[in-house]
Amino acid sequence: MNNDLAKIDQFKGVLNSQTIRAQLKNSLKDKAGQFMSSMIDLYSGETALQNCDPEKVALECVKAAALDLPLVKSLGYAYVVPYKNVPTFTIGYKGLVQLAQRTGQYKIINADMVYEGELRGFDKLSGIPDISGERISDTVVGYFAYFKLLNGHEHVYYMSKPDMEAYASHYSPSYNSNSSPWKKEFDKMAMKTVLRQLLSKWGPTSTEMQKVEALDDKGKTPMQEMQEKANKTMIDIQVDESTGEVMNPEALPVPEESMPEEAPFVPGF
Repeated sequence: MNNDLAKIDQFKGVLNSQTIRAQLKNSLKDKAGQFMSSMIDLYSGETALQNCDPEKVALECVKAAALDLPLVKSLGYAYVVPYKNVPTFTIGYKGLVQLAQRTGQYKIINADMVYEGELRGFDKLSGIPDISGERISDTVVGYFAYFKLLNGHEHVYYMSKPDMEAYASHYSPSYNSNSSPWKKEFDKMAMKTVLRQLLSKWGPTSTEMQKVEALDDKGKTPMQEMQEKANKTMIDIQVDESTGEVMNPEALPVPEESMPEEAPFVPGF
């Protein structure tokens, strides 16, 4: 108990730092104090977060403040959850809807699951799925998001469940973690994903909504790390002065000092 209180006091000390207070004040103005109280409540009630670096927890909370979204878990707008003792900000489905509504241009916003039997096909011209079929089981086969604007414009986005699984595995750094929301609430995460794809690609967005791509679900999957680290070796490129063309590296002469010594003959090899 004393150890828990010490961690909470340490977190409060981080919140009182000039840097954190200034960021909260800049984002929330007069609501900064109320938001800081919610940060303390969140940290006090989450033992797993207390195992994380308190400064990193505070900085992830500040991301929610930058979007003016409450961190109260029961509201479902935004979360800070630990993945392998690393705190990570995650926006909720309701948070996305809130950010979209701030534009004042949406009449309807919806996302849901598509069950076996409901998907009848796609309109080939528009790509819009026909989900007017009759549900025949509880098996989820896909997810859709839909919006209609006040001016009458509407759009829908659909992903099959296999495509969603592949997307999450590739782009979510926490996907393979046992504590990942993808493991605990896959369908909710999937509906949030199709909604975010829909709004970011085809819908009018608020200034805060434009920040989501830079703040939410960030990290690197093993595949992304491999791709980023690939082809990083410096290559000495030489250009033919007469033609201006890049010379074939295999055709370049090898300096004598870099020529490998002839390997000795070893019987049996």
